[in-house]
Amino acid sequence: MKTVFITGANGLLGTNLVHEMLALGWQVRALVRNPKNYKGELHSHLKLVKGDLQEDLYTHMEVCEVVIHIAAETRQHLLRYSDYQKINCDATISLFHSALVSGSVKKFVFVSSANTLGHGDLFELGSEDKAVRYPFKDSYYAKSKLEAENFLLQNKDSMDVIIINPTFMLGAYDTKPSSGKIILMGWKKHILFYPPGGKNFVDVKDVARGIIAGTEKGKNGEKYLLANNNLSYKAFFELLCEYSNQHPIMIPLPKWLLHLLGYSGNCARFFGLETSISLTNMRILCQNNFFSNKKSVQELGIKYTPIDAAIHDAVTYFKSENVLR
Repeated sequence: MKTVFITGANGLLGTNLVHEMLALGWQVRALVRNPKNYKGELHSHLKLVKGDLQEDLYTHMEVCEVVIHIAAETRQHLLRYSDYQKINCDATISLFHSALVSGSVKKFVFVSSANTLGHGDLFELGSEDKAVRYPFKDSYYAKSKLEAENFLLQNKDSMDVIIINPTFMLGAYDTKPSSGKIILMGWKKHILFYPPGGKNFVDVKDVARGIIAGTEKGKNGEKYLLANNNLSYKAFFELLCEYSNQHPIMIPLPKWLLHLLGYSGNCARFFGLETSISLTNMRILCQNNFFSNKKSVQELGIKYTPIDAAIHDAVTYFKSENVLR
């Protein structure tokens, strides 16, 4: 029976990945800061490892063939690049070295982000072979993940490295919530404001299955975009409103207003006030951040689920946790 070490098991993707790997017969060692915060299903083949990314973790990997590194700093309000670098890059490097020292790990799977790749529009979709573009190249989060990718690719001769680049995930077990906040923003509102851009949405279960497929079929040193539905924010909220059977007044937010808000956020950040509002983040909301899943379909054999199913799973979970009514 194969054994895997997974970081970030408390999160949206981590919990779903643990479930999928247990269902396939894997032994799972899952790194969590606090086992009491793990909301997923327990299993005789699951061992929750209490620890932190900044610890030396090689002893927990000594029986593992694969490391899947999901844990990351994703909060948008942090002020300095170093706040992201120490978790998204430095801790990744430390974890890779621990995997090498363990003597048993043969493959390191790094879950990065689609934002480290060049995005596109409906006429020319973004893909694995396109370099990150403005405004994402100014994102501290994206820059720190890309720095980690570059280190791993430079060291792929030491151990097989697979990089997974998921887009915007939705589904159950979004405990914070994280990406599921977009559902809370649009749920049963009488008036709904939406930005002019769009993004690619993907079911978190598809991403979990894609990571497993990447682990089993992926080639050393390759990146795999896990992506599905390219939707404008307006189209996404319309889909959500169909699901909730609501008909709000929908009002577009002009770019100039979002840019003005971004400048004000930059001023606040200059004076040390933590806020997720920044010019970079507001410009991202104005972009069509669209991607192709052609490579993952052809090389990994992934069959993607329409995003409607992910919305259903997310809403059902939020209702069970009394986050939505």
